[in-house]
Amino acid sequence: MMTRTHFAAALLAASALIGAAPALAQSSAEKLEDLDKRITRLEDLNAIERLQRAYGYFVDKSQWVPLSELFTDDATLEIGGKGLFLGKKRVLEYMQKAFGMDGTKAGSLANHMQFQTVPDISADGKSGWIRSRAFVMSNGGWGLPLYENEYRKENGVWKISRLTGPFTMYTGWEGWGKWAMNNTWPDKFDPPPDLPPSTVYLTYPAYYIIPYHYPNPVTGKAFPILKSDIGAHAGVPGSKVQEEWAKTGRVVDGTQPIGEPPKE
Repeated sequence: MMTRTHFAAALLAASALIGAAPALAQSSAEKLEDLDKRITRLEDLNAIERLQRAYGYFVDKSQWVPLSELFTDDATLEIGGKGLFLGKKRVLEYMQKAFGMDGTKAGSLANHMQFQTVPDISADGKSGWIRSRAFVMSNGGWGLPLYENEYRKENGVWKISRLTGPFTMYTGWEGWGKWAMNNTWPDKFDPPPDLPPSTVYLTYPAYYIIPYHYPNPVTGKAFPILKSDIGAHAGVPGSKVQEEWAKTGRVVDGTQPIGEPPKE
């Protein structure tokens, strides 16, 4: 009697395992697929960070041709407040006309150091974004642009599809404590842009908060950008210069859900 009971129990256990096998196999396959997606996402995050850093190193030594090759054919470039350049060819033309032909020049200094990158990848893995800060040390002085860039994956290769770099501050060698200038001139130098600046904004001693492409990482809420923030430090509250500066650049509505580029 005991032998039959043990045999039946063994059969029941075996049948239970056999029935569970497909479910276990499916679960493993799902876990592997999820793991593969996570690895791919990490590789993509690393790739767009490397891509942006490569851009900075090419700027350092006026390597404009390899720099332009980092962009998609339909990319847009907007540095400072000059305006938008449309397409890879115009990116190259802008760099070579505004800053001279390729190659380092004697006595030239243009270090383009990049920090504080916050990268993100879209759910479908085809688009990416980075918010980062650059510190520029050049013959002209010091510059502090802040990037909100977009990237696209084409045939497995990440490229820059939109580079937007408003300046936070620009100053000579004496430093921003003594002297700062508004580096947002649309007509500062050739070539002219294809489109006017997407946003009219102010640099230090005023400020412009470029919209975030991501929400607050803790609350999940989008960052609201108050229009009154733009130019808030231009002068004494209530003064004429403050009132005039506060009217400039009021075209940003602020909130940006993750996975979408900043609005026009």
